[in-house]
Amino acid sequence: MTEKFTGNFTQQEPIPDEAIEAALAVLRHGRLHRYNVSPGELAETALLEQEFAAQTGAKYCLAVSSGGYALATALRAIGVQPGDTVLTNAFTLAPVPGAIASIGAKPVFVGVTEALTIDLDDLESKLDQSDVLMLSHMRGHLCDMDRLMQICDAAGVAVIEDCAHTMGAAWRGQKSGRQGVIGCYSCQTYKHINSGEGGLLITDDEELAAKATVLSGSYMLYERHLAAPGPEVFERIKYTTPNVSGRMDNLRAAILRPQLRNLEQQIDRWNERYVEIEKGLRGTPGLTIVERPEAETYVGSSIQFLLLDWSPERIALVMQRCAARGVDLKWFGGAEPTGFTSRYDSWRYVESAPLPASDRILTGIMDMRVPLTFSLDDCRLIARIIRSEVGAVFQS
Repeated sequence: MTEKFTGNFTQQEPIPDEAIEAALAVLRHGRLHRYNVSPGELAETALLEQEFAAQTGAKYCLAVSSGGYALATALRAIGVQPGDTVLTNAFTLAPVPGAIASIGAKPVFVGVTEALTIDLDDLESKLDQSDVLMLSHMRGHLCDMDRLMQICDAAGVAVIEDCAHTMGAAWRGQKSGRQGVIGCYSCQTYKHINSGEGGLLITDDEELAAKATVLSGSYMLYERHLAAPGPEVFERIKYTTPNVSGRMDNLRAAILRPQLRNLEQQIDRWNERYVEIEKGLRGTPGLTIVERPEAETYVGSSIQFLLLDWSPERIALVMQRCAARGVDLKWFGGAEPTGFTSRYDSWRYVESAPLPASDRILTGIMDMRVPLTFSLDDCRLIARIIRSEVGAVFQS
């Protein structure tokens, strides 16, 4: 009998009861705006910032409306101007080049390796084209952060980390987002903590933190933040930094705080599922596992594998056969963006030079969500289905 998976790849776990109760408390008192507090009250948003700063080891944290807004705010705070160039990954998702383009800057794309991380040799060859790198830890894969920071520091290139897929991950024990000058995170439904939409920005730089806070729309109420610099820092920048409103509200912060406290346990659960799928795929003819470096602590909320040097037609056949058995694979090699997938030549508002070595890898990237609604038995079944269908097409 042919096995079939009947689960849902987009169904998240329910919001925890503690988070629901916290949200109801906010709805009952009605003070949703982060600066709308009663005397002596600490806003949920300010508490979330304080807790996330402590969890990551950062001095300062700002909660905003989305991960993409956090990225654009980081660029503005660091001084990127219209017409400037910003280095970034060729393998990423649309909000990253979108953040760069949103302030009138121009992305310069850097290639991808078979480890699905930024090509550091290609980066080194392009460091003279910009003084800012927006580094995307795409799908949770961390590059050699020691080497990356060494070459960027030597060239005077500031690093903004897009940690949308690496909240809770680490490189040699240091939390993702702490190596660069700014780390940006997403709290969108498919990320590691879920408020539907939302973002977080961390930094140790007091002036960048103050600028980001004013940019988010603080209306000079920055003293109500618990993870921000002192008022003397705001005095230096408050009249020259525009308001580009994008605050997080207390309702979303209330939903996120209990999830943040439970993040490490959730990471363990994701990684259990990731390992089961990876084990089941190892040794499949024609399929390349993406190996994880020992220095990396990862969060396996999605899994990728490569069908290197396969024709697009054969990859499409694998996808069709897996879909017929209930397994939803995404593909980054398509000529047109589909769903959440796209590639550097999909963003036609940007001029991009061809990247033939990266195109070979992008054409072979297969991607799959691993929601916590899957059981370990589900993961083993999914791996068997992929293994069977990849093997069948490869050997045909």
